[in-house]
Amino acid sequence: MRTLKDLFAVRTRELPSPVASGSPAVEAAGLSVRLGQRQVLDSVDLTAHAGEVVALVGPNGAGKSTLLAALAADLTPGSGEVRIDGRPATAWSAPELALRRSVLPQAAVLSFPFPVEDVVRMGRAPWAGTEREDEDDAAVAAAMAATEVTRFAARPFSALSGGEKARVALARVLAQRAPLMLLDEPTAALDLRHQELVLRICRERAAAGDAVVVVLHDLGLAAAYADRAAVLHDGRIAELGPPDEVFSGELLGEVYRQPVEVFPHPRTGTPLIVPVRQN
Repeated sequence: MRTLKDLFAVRTRELPSPVASGSPAVEAAGLSVRLGQRQVLDSVDLTAHAGEVVALVGPNGAGKSTLLAALAADLTPGSGEVRIDGRPATAWSAPELALRRSVLPQAAVLSFPFPVEDVVRMGRAPWAGTEREDEDDAAVAAAMAATEVTRFAARPFSALSGGEKARVALARVLAQRAPLMLLDEPTAALDLRHQELVLRICRERAAAGDAVVVVLHDLGLAAAYADRAAVLHDGRIAELGPPDEVFSGELLGEVYRQPVEVFPHPRTGTPLIVPVRQN
């Protein structure tokens, strides 16, 4: 049961203001992270702006998930700073931070068989007691419709397939309605249709003014949907820019240690990345 002190704290938390298109939603400056004896991130600078999708790509162990966790302020860097909504991430309280950024981890794990709708509704927890609490039902319904999970709203989360769990987890993030979305491999467990669905949602959120940072292994999806791609290599950003500028055969071949060919799609011009295979 909440005390009067708890209710007062909720009522007086600082709600986020709309972020102007093109303004920084999250900024990382000089981020370095060491885990054990390994330097996972080394002096990384990255800014994601309102209205854009930024893809983090690179081989396993390049530092993508670590960078995302640092941007979310879920991991404290050894050096450097993360700013969210114009302030150091450490200056926000946990409830205020949850109003400004939502996070989708790689694995969606729940120990109890909550119904799907209840799992999605968990994304509305940061808004409890605020003037936007009345949006809960609409936000949950819209998120479930967007991710195509409405039809199994009453099913226990634990009974879902891996791909269905991934979509429910994304629906929870969407229901949170934070202006910064940080997604770690949201397409990993999904079939072709739903991979495309997830990236279309990312583009829709960016068009609505949100900033989206997404870790992807599929370079084709990154090329098709991201405004900018950060290619990570050995804990650093090797290249950052529009995919059609940074996705070169030379760079990707070096970073992934796999020869690739890059050529434009004959209809859209989007870069297509194909491994060079021996006959």
